[in-house]
Amino acid sequence: MGPEIYIAGIGAITAIGNNVAQCLSSFENEKAGMGDIAYLDTLHRHKMPVAEVKLSNKQLAEITGISTTISRTTLLGLIAAKEALSDAFMDDFSSLRTGFVSANTVGGMDKSEDFFKDFVSDHRKGKLRNVFDHECGCVTEAIADQLGIRDYMTTISTACSSSANAISYGARLIKNNLLDVVLAGGTDALTKFTLNGFNTLMILDKDYCRPFDENRQGLNMGEGAGYVVLVSAEVAKTLSKELYCKLSGYNNSNDAYHQTASSPDGTGPYLAMRGALVKSGLNPSNIDYINLHGTGTPNNDAAEGTAVKRLFDPNYPPMSSTKSFTGHTLGASGGIEAVFSILAIKYGIIYPNLRFETQMHEFSFAPEKRFLTGQTMNHVMSNSFGFGGNCTSLIFSRI
Repeated sequence: MGPEIYIAGIGAITAIGNNVAQCLSSFENEKAGMGDIAYLDTLHRHKMPVAEVKLSNKQLAEITGISTTISRTTLLGLIAAKEALSDAFMDDFSSLRTGFVSANTVGGMDKSEDFFKDFVSDHRKGKLRNVFDHECGCVTEAIADQLGIRDYMTTISTACSSSANAISYGARLIKNNLLDVVLAGGTDALTKFTLNGFNTLMILDKDYCRPFDENRQGLNMGEGAGYVVLVSAEVAKTLSKELYCKLSGYNNSNDAYHQTASSPDGTGPYLAMRGALVKSGLNPSNIDYINLHGTGTPNNDAAEGTAVKRLFDPNYPPMSSTKSFTGHTLGASGGIEAVFSILAIKYGIIYPNLRFETQMHEFSFAPEKRFLTGQTMNHVMSNSFGFGGNCTSLIFSRI
């Protein structure tokens, strides 16, 4: 199994809260973040719900202290990353080999859309600075620069499994004694391109999404960021705060079944979950809760459910999809849901799967419908399954 990897800090910003504490409060009050489109300039406003962070770019810039010319993706990521480092009491990490492994799928596309809106109408218009940091790596570089992380930096973009892969890669860097500390996770902002793209695929729900419900119609797009601070056992011993838990298992698989659909037999999800269990040295019966990928699309939930059945039948742990609160945050989802999984261990909680009414006919299990406290949470699995069959599962365990 190799050296242990510990979680020292967490940070998140989503449609249900601008920090971890606010997100947790929304869960307790079963308050979802979906609503009408407020900030994104799109023809779909008033036609379909999304889960936007409840702050404008100007407000995000005021919080971060940087310019509104920076992409929304970067602004969201910087807020969550700063919270995670502050939570770990690691404002000064100059003496440690520190890395930043960050994920996203849209890069600075929101600013590029602003440019082309002006440029198409008049080729003499449009601010070129808006397309300068379009690609995904520019987001990572901008955040790392603001944080002062210089030792190692890289970007991962594997669709919806992106930030889960960032976390697992960060763990490997520490395990192989290349780094002492890694800030890992991801960020993504809503853009017209992604909203239009998912709408073209006909997998958006025009009402609030209903993951794992027999009558589910699709997903709600969301945005946000989530990061965790991974530390080695040696660093963990020097910290003045209580650690959250450890990352005991992780695994990535790729069944390459289809560009935008999961394999009907759930091969990728099954291999990801089974591989994470093998790495952790755990059995399926040891898992106390599964944070499902649970997008709410007919294909995804059927494939993930098939994999869960194959691995856990007949003894299913409690499970739910927190996307019923945050929407699908694409490349940020694995990082955000890692934070939620860590909170589940710390506080002994299980999240509700909002709006669930009718059990899927092909399965004998159903997601949890209420917010539960006082639960025994020793091992939590978090699933993130992306386009192209790129699937990753993480397991967090009590220390």
